[in-house]
Amino acid sequence: MSNIQFGFCLPIFAQPGVGMFRTPGFANVDVPAAMHMGHLADLLGYHSLWVADHLMLGKDQAIMEGWSTLAALAGMTQTARLGIIHYNNALRHPALTAKMVATLDQISGGRMIHFVDYGNRPYEYLAYGLHADDTVEERIAQMCEGLDLTLALWTSSTPVTHTGTYYQVHEAVCLPRPLQQPHPPVWIGEAHPHILAATAKYAQGWNTTPVSITELRNRLSALRDACLRIGRNPDEIEKTLEIQLLIAPDHATLRARLRNILSLAPAGETPDAELQAYLSGATDQLPSTMAETWIAGTTEQAVARVRAYVDEGIAHFILWCVDAPDESSLRLFAGQVMPRFV
Repeated sequence: MSNIQFGFCLPIFAQPGVGMFRTPGFANVDVPAAMHMGHLADLLGYHSLWVADHLMLGKDQAIMEGWSTLAALAGMTQTARLGIIHYNNALRHPALTAKMVATLDQISGGRMIHFVDYGNRPYEYLAYGLHADDTVEERIAQMCEGLDLTLALWTSSTPVTHTGTYYQVHEAVCLPRPLQQPHPPVWIGEAHPHILAATAKYAQGWNTTPVSITELRNRLSALRDACLRIGRNPDEIEKTLEIQLLIAPDHATLRARLRNILSLAPAGETPDAELQAYLSGATDQLPSTMAETWIAGTTEQAVARVRAYVDEGIAHFILWCVDAPDESSLRLFAGQVMPRFV
């Protein structure tokens, strides 16, 4: 298990509620706290740092812009790899993307991962007037053509002219090139058949959002099939999982932390019966959603959950600490769980 890596996703938006999605511990966006946690994660030895790529998300649709956040983070950290989780192809021209990633790869000493996605929340770029309301399949096709263009700009020894279905450039040059050669690793995420085909064709890494072990097996099987269809070895692709993290030394502490998180929920939102039973102390059994799709519970439960995913082939975990801005899960995981796998 010596090659297992762990990343931290900065809590750059707030979404308090009983669903506890991603960063509910923030009553409102807290820019200094988010940046502090990224810096701390680097000091604690996390292998990668990530920011989301949205323009409108969470409470009051308030979220920090991803690329400028990542650029600032590069100057605040020393060792962790850097990336935008689900970089939204619909927000920026892929030729500009090539220039931005190449520059930040140079500045950061070769720490960039290019995790590209097609953009799954049209209301954002429609509100900003940045993109048409295309189908999912067409946006994936745009992402793929965009990747062709980005990769050409990173690797070509001559100016690039591209006249495609979606993008055109004329004698474009991207110098200096990325520090990593032949280019920063490309990651692609999720389980749409066209995305899996793109992963097989382009990617060095594949990511899934939080899923149960059963669903992970289904997705890995589909990825394997996509690779075999084009004659690629699926073992060449790093398998990665983004997942919620909430751990504590004991159940009493975990319950107290959950109550604090739930205190931020909008009026009218109430925990379901499973969560209420756990919070009351009637059971130490975690609610099924937490047990099946989070890394949650005591440190030993967290170790068991990580091991279960590792046994299925996951090599890189990207963690959303749902108790942020509290640093407890971030620190406890680094101190007592990570050393068991790295």
